[in-house]
Amino acid sequence: MSFGWKYQAYHKSPRFKLAEYLKALTAILLIAWLFKGPLRLEAYNDGLVYAIIALIFAFELLSVGKWFGVTVSGIVFALAKGFFWTSIFLFFGQWLGIGRLHDYAGTAFAYSVVLVIAGILLAKFDERKLDLKVEGRAYEFSGADFGEVKLKGTGKAYPVKFGRKNVAWVIDGSVEVEAETPLGRITKRLLSPVIVWTEERIAGRKTSADPGFVSRVNDLVNPDRLYKKGKRDSVVDLGFIKVYEGEGFEYVKLPFIEVIETPGGEEVRIGPMRFREGNPEMPPADMLTIRELRNGFQLTRVGERLKIQTDEYSIEVDGERVTYRSGNEVLSLGETVSLRSGDVSVSVGRGRAKIRIEDVVISAREGRVRIRAGGRTYTVEDPDAYRLVMRKAKEIVEEQSAELIEGLGIDRALLNKRVKELLDELMGYIG
Repeated sequence: MSFGWKYQAYHKSPRFKLAEYLKALTAILLIAWLFKGPLRLEAYNDGLVYAIIALIFAFELLSVGKWFGVTVSGIVFALAKGFFWTSIFLFFGQWLGIGRLHDYAGTAFAYSVVLVIAGILLAKFDERKLDLKVEGRAYEFSGADFGEVKLKGTGKAYPVKFGRKNVAWVIDGSVEVEAETPLGRITKRLLSPVIVWTEERIAGRKTSADPGFVSRVNDLVNPDRLYKKGKRDSVVDLGFIKVYEGEGFEYVKLPFIEVIETPGGEEVRIGPMRFREGNPEMPPADMLTIRELRNGFQLTRVGERLKIQTDEYSIEVDGERVTYRSGNEVLSLGETVSLRSGDVSVSVGRGRAKIRIEDVVISAREGRVRIRAGGRTYTVEDPDAYRLVMRKAKEIVEEQSAELIEGLGIDRALLNKRVKELLDELMGYIG
């Protein structure tokens, strides 16, 4: 699968939009300068070079303050980046007819190094805590639609910002989440306050805010409270930090770093640079996370992947594959359907089935049935016996799956009864 992710600017203000346009214009001028011979632009060589350098500094300076606002150190770092890109352009341009300007490549690089050091020192005066802040403004909330995930209810929504970026909303009110999964529709009534990590606007008109609520929630909205130290979470979404670990899929996003690992390959993005190995699958949209701030419920969607976590169970959906976990009981639905709990397992796939409970194992494959029970092993090569095991295994998985999803767990007594019935029928095939 080709890499289709498009990295978006953090902000959509006119200044940052202009910076993106200037980047595109710089790229166009670079191409025009590179092919100045065929385009008959040799006479404008110096003018094109000066224009490219000016545009590099322009879009770097216009990009200052995307996250934390304009600071002295931010301006210094932008100048350092401008000199760095200029040094690269001048150094490699000497072989492409840049003229005597390539003599200044070393000077530009030296400026970039010195400015980086100066920026690091100045940053001590520009330090701002990387805290999330719930704004003291409230808006009407009447539900939100995210496709297969929906929020229903009424209340007030408060924007959450990280620096200058709006990364989430905190809802105070009556909220119910609804998600469509291959297991059916999952609904859960959530207890206020609820945080929704999304850049989409989910609120309506402005309304009166509750300063007491804002103060209380600000104490809750931070990584130490949301995610306990020492516990490795498979899903983390803090707006500016995103981590998702699923079946053969890992996605990490920091402000300037993005990592994707899948069975098809890996890709790492560091600023404007991308390094790819193979053909990694990339989620086509930003993560969406809905979480109770005082309880254990969390729903996260990453492209076609959906994970629902509660204190009692978790559901992970990857396309048509579903994994349900409750304690040590696991139900997997996909090309192969399996049910596991301790020394009990039942699986049914294409042309094969296997049932294991304590010391009894019954397997069916390619028209053959093997039975191990009471310390003895039997082999039955009979199409009817094979079809019997396949049918009974499917019935057991369907029966026990319904019990598991209802929160009742595996019914050992019923499972033992079904396996005993199957063994009794199979004994009729053993001569």
